[in-house]
Amino acid sequence: MRTATLGPAERTEALAAMAERELDVLVVGAGVVGAGTVLDAVTRGLSTGLVEARDWASGTSSRSSKLIHGGLRYLEMLDFALVREALKERGLLLERLAPHLVKPVPFLYPLQHKGWERLYAGSGVALYDAMSVSSGHGRGLPVHRHLTRRHALRVAPALRKDALVGALQYYDAQMDDARFVANLVRTAASYGAHVANGARVTGFLREGERVVGARVQDVEGGAEYEIRAKQVVNATGVWTDDTQALIGERGQFHVRASKGIHLVVPKDRIHSSTGLILRTEKSVLFVIPWGRHWIIGTTDTDWDLDKAHPAASSADIDYLLEHVNSVLNTPLGRDDVEGVYAGLRPLLAGESDATSKLSREHTVAHPAPGLVVVAGGKYTTYRVMAKDAVDEAVHALDRRVADCVTEDIPLLGAEGYRALWNARARIADRTGLHVVRVEHLLNRYGSMTEELLELVKGDSSLGEPLTGAEDYLRAEVVYAASHEGARHLDDVLTRRTRISIETFDRGTRCARECADLMAPVLGWDTDRIEREVEHYRKRVEAERESQRQPDDLTADAARLGAPDIVPR
Repeated sequence: MRTATLGPAERTEALAAMAERELDVLVVGAGVVGAGTVLDAVTRGLSTGLVEARDWASGTSSRSSKLIHGGLRYLEMLDFALVREALKERGLLLERLAPHLVKPVPFLYPLQHKGWERLYAGSGVALYDAMSVSSGHGRGLPVHRHLTRRHALRVAPALRKDALVGALQYYDAQMDDARFVANLVRTAASYGAHVANGARVTGFLREGERVVGARVQDVEGGAEYEIRAKQVVNATGVWTDDTQALIGERGQFHVRASKGIHLVVPKDRIHSSTGLILRTEKSVLFVIPWGRHWIIGTTDTDWDLDKAHPAASSADIDYLLEHVNSVLNTPLGRDDVEGVYAGLRPLLAGESDATSKLSREHTVAHPAPGLVVVAGGKYTTYRVMAKDAVDEAVHALDRRVADCVTEDIPLLGAEGYRALWNARARIADRTGLHVVRVEHLLNRYGSMTEELLELVKGDSSLGEPLTGAEDYLRAEVVYAASHEGARHLDDVLTRRTRISIETFDRGTRCARECADLMAPVLGWDTDRIEREVEHYRKRVEAERESQRQPDDLTADAARLGAPDIVPR
């Protein structure tokens, strides 16, 4: 199957095509649920469009814990249906849909009480494994195992001896969330969906009570479009209530935002061959392997400030450091932190004020004829949410529509990935790249790696690593702009790569090099390059300043000190 190219020309064509004739389905919002909804709709044979005000996954879907998991702690809440559903989806992603992007990851759960805790926690993990296998898609992960304290300390020497009496080790899965969403969007486009980022919905088109489309502004060029559709799907996550307000009607449910922050530290700061999961007084804390780094998170606090740029305060950072240091031999300090990021979970408003008790389940509603709303849920079950949203939308179409087929639709790069992985040494010999570089590319692009290797073949300098961000090749920056819809320097440093959280300088050292690589693809002149670099530097400065502030209010004010988008 051909891969879709999402460059500047394709974006212009997509906007024009959406405005030219009525669509069956228009999806608003390109987080994981919106992207999944577009893929679901287009693979049912529906004419489909997607508009996103910012960048693919620029909100919640690029700021998660980057885990594909069944929700082990939901077993404790006796929510067996949610866990079973998520475990099935985890297995599908690992085995069939995205083996190049979703990978197994081990976790160690330290036990602090003898006897009863091992029985209690062990029973839960055993049930978790059994439900995974019974889903029919769980045989790709090792089963859990019980460890003595001595064995646990061999696996994770970073732990203090008095922090555990033994341990359990089990497996879940992880992915690069922003890359996963960009891949979903490209997969949908390859099946014929029209997709455009930097395209903001400013209002809905109405005929009487019925919603018949949306008014869309091209944020990049300033043009206005009227895009008509038989059904519009609002998949805007934490912005759901704001989007609903555009039709002037009260929604059937409300979405509240819960802030979660994560820290990124170098791999050598925590001596362990496995991830960790620790209990806190409110929730759980993960220490997650992430390439040459660890991700530590997360918090769970109510947030009612700026949704586009949630800020991590000094108190948030101290909270995570305090809890992880309670079990580490060598405590982490502020100087060990390479990156910090904050994201907002879209939670369906419940009866309790405690956000950790709000619903992680999703809901779909039809608040007005022609408009479907999908909200809530968790990353792992995005495909189920998308199916439910499209099922609701097609009820109102005046023809029979095929059932969902996304359970059998691999994402771009999945087909042929395992064969290329097995041939990675031969690819390294052929291209002159180190085999570790080839592995890096295969685990980010799958079989689309050949497209990047063609770029390197045409210009050998693109096979060199970026200065100050050596994990990434120069070719990846060019490819992000030419094939993956990156429109700004921030898109590349924050989402197409994760340089903004994986380097102590937060990507400022390689910013100009990246902008120079993007410029020929996007038609930037010298002035535009300067503005992109300066905008990114101001963003980093504002984030650093926000992380020195004592609370949410002052952190939010500091983060908003940087301009929102690059001026035209």
